Amino acid sequence: MSANDGCVIVGASLAGAKAAQALREEGFDGPLVLIGDESEQPYERPPLSKGYLTGKDAREPIYVHPPQWYAEHDLDLRLGMAVTAADPVAREVTLANGSRVGYGKLLLTTGSSPRRLPVPGADLERVLYLRRVEDSDHIKEAFRSASRAVVSGAGWVGLETTAAARMAGVEVTVLEMAELPLLRVLGREVARVFAELHRDLPGSAGERLAQHGGTPAGRG
Repeated sequence: MSANDGCVIVGASLAGAKAAQALREEGFDGPLVLIGDESEQPYERPPLSKGYLTGKDAREPIYVHPPQWYAEHDLDLRLGMAVTAADPVAREVTLANGSRVGYGKLLLTTGSSPRRLPVPGADLERVLYLRRVEDSDHIKEAFRSASRAVVSGAGWVGLETTAAARMAGVEVTVLEMAELPLLRVLGREVARVFAELHRDLPGSAGERLAQHGGTPAGRG
């Protein structure tokens, strides 16, 4: 069976790992390649702003499968490799190192990336983003020495990160364009409840919710 009879999954994410699992469970026995640009084996991202960020949960449970699962299911797991191009005519993807991988079917499970702040100072060392497990590690480490933090965005991830900071004793200001957190998702009545819950979180530090039309410039 040639590579062109196989399936390539771009994005070693929860979706990518579960798609590979489903293919094997449904009887697909062709070549199966899962490619990810991170060095970590596929893991779940929700814990990165919850128990893993607070230190309550260990690292091992976030992984989708045990390390040996991929070899046991004849899956070619390629980590630390970014896909730079896909050619639907030649039916192949190109990796950052210049190598090419052929496919019969191509599945994209790359997910999304956090929006980068388009303001002066956004590239400073203490401006952190949360998407990957190492991002969560960096934020967790920053909590140990920080006394104050600003969180841009009062969505689910922003509020969960805020709660983790409060638990670490960090004073937090949350900047949100809407007048209430999660307003578009939950509606005004429930959003008010969430705002009060976060203002009343236990801990020695305080929290301030501030409406802002945009994120101001950062200073180191």
